[in-house]
Amino acid sequence: MIIKQIRLSQHSKDQLSRLKGKTGIKNWNILCRWALCYSLKEKTIPTDINIPSDSNLEMSWFTFGGEFSEIYEILIKTWCSEVGLPTDEATVSKYFRLNLERGISYLNGTGLIKSLDDMLNLAIREKK
Repeated sequence: MIIKQIRLSQHSKDQLSRLKGKTGIKNWNILCRWALCYSLKEKTIPTDINIPSDSNLEMSWFTFGGEFSEIYEILIKTWCSEVGLPTDEATVSKYFRLNLERGISYLNGTGLIKSLDDMLNLAIREKK
């Protein structure tokens, strides 16, 4: 387990709220999974900034990952290794959080997400 509890910044919570409204996806954890994967595909290191945990949006690691929590952990460790970062617990936890926050911002900043279909098309387009 990378982290026991995940608490997002208020800014990210606000962005997720907008995504919920646009896509109809009701669960925070589902949107967070999309955001994490969208950020990890970048293969670049997110800016190392201090992210406040100032929202009331909090979930456990197992709520975030569900039955696939082990797969998400492997994805993050693999990403760290591919970009030349160590895979110790502190580094993996830090870059999980940075990638999650970056992914949320990316999904909001694309300007492409106006519906659930847009999210699906984004995934299909990225796969090609």
